[in-house]
Amino acid sequence: MAISDLELPTGVVARSDASAEAHADALALRVADALRQAIDNRGSATLVVSGGRSPVAFFDALAQQPLDWRQVLVSLADERWVPVNHASSNEALVRRHLLRGAASEAKFLGLYRVAGSLEQAAELADAAFAELPPIDVLVLGMGDDGHTASLFPDSPNLDLALRADCSRRVLPMQAPSQPAQRLTLTLPLLAGARLPLLAIQGQAKLATLAEALAPGEVASMPIRAFLHSPLEIYWCP
Repeated sequence: MAISDLELPTGVVARSDASAEAHADALALRVADALRQAIDNRGSATLVVSGGRSPVAFFDALAQQPLDWRQVLVSLADERWVPVNHASSNEALVRRHLLRGAASEAKFLGLYRVAGSLEQAAELADAAFAELPPIDVLVLGMGDDGHTASLFPDSPNLDLALRADCSRRVLPMQAPSQPAQRLTLTLPLLAGARLPLLAIQGQAKLATLAEALAPGEVASMPIRAFLHSPLEIYWCP
């Protein structure tokens, strides 16, 4: 199956690349172009990315793009509640692969906060993210269960995080399938992105996307909340 075989909603566009390297390069070019346009139009740009292993090549490619990185604010769609020097930290991943060379001049707003509990950390992050400008570019991933950011099916705070009128910017989340406690941006903040992008790789993720495109509850596959215009999907086998 190829992504061209899927019936996408009106206004949603998809791109297929032959290799993971081409996929990362194409995504980096698209993101860099959008950030440049934002800087030209508004004097600054805000980029929100997802963590995990999949975006490493994209981060490496984006770090090489010629940009006025001093005018870019980088942040995360979600984070594990672990110290920034932990191997599972999304912030550590971004600092290691994206915020290097010229890109090290970008500003960074992280989600992790030192606190006595996950809820307290989420409250501190929520207050900090009041300073986040409107998101110019959002790069999401997707899990095999249809989660995106840390919006996991069956997570206790999922219903609140998916509400269009949710007043919180950051909520604590627990992934039922994974032990790590997490922090996630909520749907209203993520859905406000000027350019949302979904980056996925492999046949398994394509099958998950096909399932998510079928009618069903958003809470059972939270990626469904984003499968509408405007959205650009980048996929490679």
